[in-house]
Formats: sequence, C-alpha cells, structure tokens
Amino acid sequence: MPQNVLLAEDDRAIRHALERALTLEGYAVTAVADGVEALAQAHRTPPDVLVLDVMMPGIDGLQVCRVLRAEGDRTPILMLTALVETADRIAGLDAGADDYVVKPFDVEEVFARLRALLRRTGNGAPDDVQTSLPSQPPAPNGQITAAGLRMDIQARRAWRGQRELELTRTEFELLELLVRNAGIVLDHATIYDRIWGYDFGPGSKNLAVYVGYLRRKLDEPGGPALIHTVRGVGYVLRED
Repeated sequence: MPQNVLLAEDDRAIRHALERALTLEGYAVTAVADGVEALAQAHRTPPDVLVLDVMMPGIDGLQVCRVLRAEGDRTPILMLTALVETADRIAGLDAGADDYVVKPFDVEEVFARLRALLRRTGNGAPDDVQTSLPSQPPAPNGQITAAGLRMDIQARRAWRGQRELELTRTEFELLELLVRNAGIVLDHATIYDRIWGYDFGPGSKNLAVYVGYLRRKLDEPGGPALIHTVRGVGYVLRED
C-alpha cells in the first residue's frame, strides 16, 4: 500500500510540482493550501507523514505542528522552509517537527528525508533499502545508561540525573545512539546514516542544529558538558 502524504503549501506552483513528484514516486498525496485545511485533513484522515510549509497564511506550519503534538499526534513531520537561520530551524524543532528541508530544495532530498522518516516509524515501503550497520546489543530491561544519563528505550523516556528530558523523536534517537556508543567518536556520515538513513553531505547543517538543540536540553548550570565536538570528525558523548 502506498504511504499517505499530507502536503500543505500555499505556493500553488510548488504545491502542484511537489504533489506530482510525490505521486510519481508512489505516494498517495493529499495537497492543501493552508494550515487550517491541513489540520482538518489530518483529523479527518490521519496520514503516514506530513510535509508542511512554514510560512502559510492564517495558521502556519509551526502552529499546525504544535497543535498536532499537543493532541498527542506523533505522525512524522517534514517542514519546508525558506528560513535558513539556526534560530528559525530551532523554532521548527521546538514545535515538534522531525526534520526540515530548506527552499529551494532538490526533490530527491525531499524523497530521501521522507523515506528516512517513514523507516524510523516502521511505515517504510517493503522494498526500501535498509542501511547496513553494526547491530547494537539489546538493552537489559530496556534501559541504557552513560555519563549520568538514563534512557528507557521501550518507554522512550530519558533522564539526566533525576531530571526528565523532553525530547522529540529525532533528539531521542540521536541521544540513544550517543549513549550506546559513549566514549566513541561517531563521524558525521555514521550519525546521518543511523538517524536519517541518508548522508546529506558536508554542507548540511542538519546534524549541527540537532546536536545544539540536544545540548540545550542536556546541559546544566555548572555541570559538565556531555556532547563534545571533535572537529573535522563528529561527536562523542562523555562526561569530562
């Protein structure tokens, strides 16, 4: 069965072009022109994934995202944005988005990010190519710990000390990868492969934005930093 994509984009030319491209790629697409229609359609027929333009009249993409997350809807959301500043990207992540693509975008990048989001939620097509990576050992009782962090993988909850962390799906998966490999420097390509299923290349700021946002949630005044940057290589979790 084709995956159902709900596309909300107020620019008619972009909406029609992306709707056609997604349809040719094998998705079942419902395209709407604003956030009000997007919310109504999401409530009427829940999709497998949403593609939301940030800047729309009335209710914008960020507001749609916030409403759905407040309702407990965890459907993966890909944001389309012409805003390239880090603060703008963080606003999207804070609203509950899982990923974003900056306009003007290559449609192949949109396809790759959608495939990655659908694989992570178990909704990927049966013939999706799965990334071949070393398997991780099972966590005893579903719990993993490192550097003062504790994660319950089954419940998808995480704590630093006694403080519970409020994490998005992508943040949780990134932190899980770092905790499972505590003390090991993970290069950018490996992290992109494990979290997004696709390496977006050296020019992408996606990983840096997520790491920065995760640090804001992990770090405590006067406490040691946990996620360290190894310049030119990647990131490592350790408590100095």
